[in-house]
Amino acid sequence: MSEKQLEKSEMSSVDFASTALKKHVAPKGSGENVKDRIRIAARRLGWSFTRTKDVWYADPRVSISAEELRVIEEKAGITYARAELREVDELIARANEFIARADALLARPDADRFRPLVNGCKPLVDGIRAFIGAMDRA
Repeated sequence: MSEKQLEKSEMSSVDFASTALKKHVAPKGSGENVKDRIRIAARRLGWSFTRTKDVWYADPRVSISAEELRVIEEKAGITYARAELREVDELIARANEFIARADALLARPDADRFRPLVNGCKPLVDGIRAFIGAMDRA
């Protein structure tokens, strides 16, 4: 499950924490068995083994505080991914503004005056459109 899917699905904070521990904090291969992975996650988070085990198995009696979620996100690198996604969204918005300005130039009555400039930028605009399309599909 991708990070986007994690955010979009309707899971509880415990389910989210459990998935993040298993996939990001102590992924497969980080220990010989599940017990080792839980121990690794506990050490990375600074939690007790028992607390980590309860979250690992998404015990319904467990609740996760906002601070614990921040620690999990930090150790899992999820907050950085969100920041990068926001930055990409801002770049896409700026590219859309650029495209809108180029289209507006071509819609003016004196568009022929701007045609060489716009035609010169056409490969760039086409590249931006392709990039935006790829980002929307991702």
